[in-house]
Amino acid sequence: MNNAPLKDIKVLEFTHAVMGPCAGLMLADMGAEVLHIEPINGDSTRRLKGFGTGYFWFYNRNKKSLAVNLKSKEGLELIYKLVKDYDVVVENFGPGTMDRLGLGYEKLKTYNNQLIYCSLKGFLSGPYEKRHAMDEVVQMMGGLAYMTGREGDPLRAGTSVIDITGGMFGYIGILIALLEREKTGEGGFVKSALFETCAFLMGQHMAYASQIDYQIPPMPSRVSAWSIYKVFDTKDNDKVFIGIISEKHWERLCEVFEWRDWATDARLETNNQRIDERDWFLPALDERVKGFTKSDIIERCDKGHIPFAPISKPEDLFEDEQLNKGNSLMEVTMNDGISTMLPKFPLEYKGTRVEKRLDPPKIGEHTKEILKSLNIDDDTIAKMVAEGIIKTE
Repeated sequence: MNNAPLKDIKVLEFTHAVMGPCAGLMLADMGAEVLHIEPINGDSTRRLKGFGTGYFWFYNRNKKSLAVNLKSKEGLELIYKLVKDYDVVVENFGPGTMDRLGLGYEKLKTYNNQLIYCSLKGFLSGPYEKRHAMDEVVQMMGGLAYMTGREGDPLRAGTSVIDITGGMFGYIGILIALLEREKTGEGGFVKSALFETCAFLMGQHMAYASQIDYQIPPMPSRVSAWSIYKVFDTKDNDKVFIGIISEKHWERLCEVFEWRDWATDARLETNNQRIDERDWFLPALDERVKGFTKSDIIERCDKGHIPFAPISKPEDLFEDEQLNKGNSLMEVTMNDGISTMLPKFPLEYKGTRVEKRLDPPKIGEHTKEILKSLNIDDDTIAKMVAEGIIKTE
């Protein structure tokens, strides 16, 4: 990205897993110099398996790594020296952890009163604030799992949606604080949290609940606001989603699929009428759509400018035409040497897109560079490595 808007901002990132690294990633992609602080044996996220396998490699591009023992006096002193020259701290460790380490906001602001300190937690201030939380915990208690699953079967969303969104709110808070600092010269404390993020996402459903006298059904059991808004089986045993959200779409659907009888059926003239007729209409529609192959359905919907979607898996996105020809993927090389294409920051800024500056760092890859910036000589660095205070690549 040309003239990256945050290129003069320096960030110390004390994070792991998703929420904190996501906030740091957005800062880094927008040009900030983000220094990921990790233990000398490496961020534990590097070693996750299963669904956590991709966390570190996606959320830590464009960052540098300082591997340091924060439980040592010398390690803490390094942070105290660094923070004098940094704009932002981001952390997402358990409640009280940073204070116990001597790295809380009240301590660090004594070294830099312009510091913006972003704390990402499970809960904002209130009765739950000392609880530990994770994405799935708050999806369950915040109503998202209920709304996602079928009746009696709560189900978490298929990605770390609350971690990611909570990190985004933290990022927004940091941007607001940076803007205010331009006016006042003062830093400040910013906090974002998983549970309140989930509640925010539930806001539309809460507003809905206030208007009705029955229990809101989960999404799979809902009566959609749109007469056609569902997944259909295809002739070749695949699936396609079709959404008809205007009368113009309905006209085009009947046209491209050559359903002239429905185009003139007075019972199906409007969206609300089609909803009223859903008991016979939707089964009949299922049967008609099933007479076409997936490719034929996509071709007809595309021709008619009708909202549609194939049902894709994560692996399918590597070959997606829009992502590839639209310059929305970047090559990232992981520490094991494997390279892959991963999504860029989903924003066009002044006609440009984010580009990769750095691959996800090796443990302590930039430790020596950072210490030299503090005028620490090679002999002292070697001694600190030998004493287990730092790790260099």
